[in-house]
Amino acid sequence: MNWFKFKFKVPKAEESLGKVFLDPKIYITLLVVIALVVTFIYVSKVKLTTKTMVHIGIAVALSIVLKMFRIMQMPMGGSVTLGSMIPIIFIAYVYGPRIGYLTGLIFGVMDLLLGATVVHPIQLLIDYILAFGLLGVAGYFKNNISLGTLVAIALRCLCHVISGVVFFYENAGGKNVWIYSISYNGTYLIPEAIIAMIILAMIPVKRLRTEMARNLA
Repeated sequence: MNWFKFKFKVPKAEESLGKVFLDPKIYITLLVVIALVVTFIYVSKVKLTTKTMVHIGIAVALSIVLKMFRIMQMPMGGSVTLGSMIPIIFIAYVYGPRIGYLTGLIFGVMDLLLGATVVHPIQLLIDYILAFGLLGVAGYFKNNISLGTLVAIALRCLCHVISGVVFFYENAGGKNVWIYSISYNGTYLIPEAIIAMIILAMIPVKRLRTEMARNLA
């Protein structure tokens, strides 16, 4: 078993894009997602100032880079990284859940384009759009970023578990599909959650949030 191997893996964007856009249903789904994002921004009246957009862009870029540093790679998708969800969670902590949802959703789309495993449009929505978008839930926990991180990653895990049960049940073999999906996704997401909470505990997040809020005023 060579799952535990720290390495830097650059996404094969050309290969991934070929897979994503091979099926018209997939890129039509992406167009629908983009339309829903625009509608969400308009209806919820999210204030996207220049600084906010810059911070969102930096957070997504950092998440992409951190995801390239893989401590453990699962055989059928999923990995333990150097805290790839931390920038998204931090943005949610600073700006609140709505901006957190948006940042997570953008990262989900980028992750999809840079290295996708897509078997169905609904699976695409669950594993890439909903799962990462829900990291914005951390924005509700202004007084406890560790708890917010745990809840957000647990919700992401729930999405992957449901996707595993519905779309990847054949991989379970003779095992109970729910137990298989929970154990598979927990194998990499539990270490991811621990890494994220340890790093965020070491960062002066409250002081950084105060400084960012002051600059935004």
